[in-house]
Amino acid sequence: MFDTVLVANRGEIAVRVIRTLRQLGIRSVAVFSDADRNARHVAEADTSVHIGPALASESYLNGKRILDAARETGAQAIHPGYGFLAENADFARACEQAGVVFIGPPASAIESMGDKIRAKQTVSAAGVPVVPGRSDPDMTDADLHRAALDVGFPVLLKPSAGGGGKGMRLVHAESELDDQIASARREAAAAFGDDTLFVERFVSRPRHIEVQVLADAHGNVVHLGERECSLQRRHQKIVEEAPSPLLDAETRARIGASAADAARAVGYTGAGTVEFIVSADRPDEFFFMEMNTRLQVEHPVTELVTAVRGERGVDLVEQQVRVAEGVPLGWRQQDLTLDGHAVEARVYAEDPARGFLPTGGELLAVHEATGPGVRVDSGIRPGGHVGSDYDPMLAKVIAWAPHRTDALRRLDKALADTTILGLSSNIAFLRALLHHPDVLAGDLDTGLVERDLDTLTENTVPEHAYVAAALHGLVEAQPGSGADPWDVPNGWRIGPPAWSTWRFADDLKIHLRGTPERAEVAVETGETTTTAEASAHARDDALTVTYRGRTRRYRFAHVDGTTWLASDGHAWALTEHRLLAERGGTAGRSDGVVTAPMPGTVLVADVTQGQQVRSGQRLFVVEAMKMEHTVTAPIDGTVTEVHARKGQSVGLDQPLAVLAAEGEG
Repeated sequence: MFDTVLVANRGEIAVRVIRTLRQLGIRSVAVFSDADRNARHVAEADTSVHIGPALASESYLNGKRILDAARETGAQAIHPGYGFLAENADFARACEQAGVVFIGPPASAIESMGDKIRAKQTVSAAGVPVVPGRSDPDMTDADLHRAALDVGFPVLLKPSAGGGGKGMRLVHAESELDDQIASARREAAAAFGDDTLFVERFVSRPRHIEVQVLADAHGNVVHLGERECSLQRRHQKIVEEAPSPLLDAETRARIGASAADAARAVGYTGAGTVEFIVSADRPDEFFFMEMNTRLQVEHPVTELVTAVRGERGVDLVEQQVRVAEGVPLGWRQQDLTLDGHAVEARVYAEDPARGFLPTGGELLAVHEATGPGVRVDSGIRPGGHVGSDYDPMLAKVIAWAPHRTDALRRLDKALADTTILGLSSNIAFLRALLHHPDVLAGDLDTGLVERDLDTLTENTVPEHAYVAAALHGLVEAQPGSGADPWDVPNGWRIGPPAWSTWRFADDLKIHLRGTPERAEVAVETGETTTTAEASAHARDDALTVTYRGRTRRYRFAHVDGTTWLASDGHAWALTEHRLLAERGGTAGRSDGVVTAPMPGTVLVADVTQGQQVRSGQRLFVVEAMKMEHTVTAPIDGTVTEVHARKGQSVGLDQPLAVLAAEGEG
């Protein structure tokens, strides 16, 4: 039995594993990089060890340093979480050689399923159906090209060495094939250190359905039902649920049995997930995609709906620990049933309005939802910092209810009650997705999000929020708040009170006079001005504003001239226009300023000073968190300045180059 376990991960999964270790009475050891010195998982562990700089290859991917930390702290076992070293066969083998138990499958199983080409061959031999395609090892670009023609468009290019949508490309025509092969290889090499690709048929209206399996070292294998993971963007899961609204009982039994057969085929032990693709048009037909030899991000929905001999609730991390200790599973397949419905939403530090580019910054405020049937797995806390070194997922919000409709409703309310201030997140997008009529109906497929992306990412700042930001400024400047009385912007003067003005972007001005308890508000947009009465009351970080007969409650934070407001899952950063004057003046020098769309590293710089370029031509490729973004020329013109080179780190909106339009100068 273990008395000390090291958690070789960070963020919400490290916090979640530490929680179970604490419940089991096992001492937990956290590891952390320079970027995570003040992270939540470090604070919650019993002890912690510094393992290197922010660069993952020198810290969380450095197996030697992690094993050294295990020896220093007396850890008998290592839980890898997911990502980083969780599916690294060499690390699993190194643990065994060091006499430390790897809480996961044997290295041989990781190797068999980690290579997707080999995995398809292995499970196919065991009778598990696979998607038609070509998965010969070491295919050249020319081989891939020919294979795609043989399979027929559309096809999927997929990396053999990894998952999570990294390096995956959907190709519709031969004309785009070669460029997509090159791009997929580059991204796969960056993400997994292996650019091997294979080709498979693209299933029409595909649904992504996966099955949770558990296996012990005594030959026992069970499955815990399936999860529906079809709501994705760029092959990255967003919302997951259990069970799938698509499958009937007979198909559920068949797909579960196939998953168990796949696990047996490689001598699997521990928790794992077998992923299948199912056509929405033919729900009784499923094909093996891959097996994830680790705990999945979405494992909580399975934990919440699985009942053992009628008692709902399973802790998969606890089961992983028990199996690693050599304890046999205490259940047979007939002991397991599904009870109710659970849905999970992933909260990311990203800006949906800017193409979901990663964001970052100081966490000024964090409020997590509570309530019946609501669970939050989180890796953040107020005062923390989110950078661009790692995956941008911040937390997972999960809801359970006896029926799917109620679970969706509970999750929506939980997201509305979740507040993150200091950086942009996708919470409002998640709420919009949950209200989509096809999601409510359970009519899902992996292309749904991309088809309706424009409607799902609308996040216009309401007039009420601008008024609230101005009223907050008035509240903060009242006597007794510490402000100089002469600086209070209440319009006081000898005679009638004057107006105070807050200027925001888009030529919007908010004019105020009076007190927070009774203010007169004039909203000026362009040539139109409307007036109304308003009031505001602040307590702690809550701001209650009544304007035009509507009362709305906000969470707020104010820093460096910017007021952050959050309400019903939406969050806005409102900055007075005068504070942007210097930046605006710089940006206004030319309509050809090319800036970094996100903080990251320049992978490609296809531009030189004096070069003639056309609008839409690729100039740079910027990478952050293993995601590439192509930066193109905004106009036809000449490159007059180049400020970035390959390999350089850049910040959000940092100038990369300047173009002069044709005919200028």
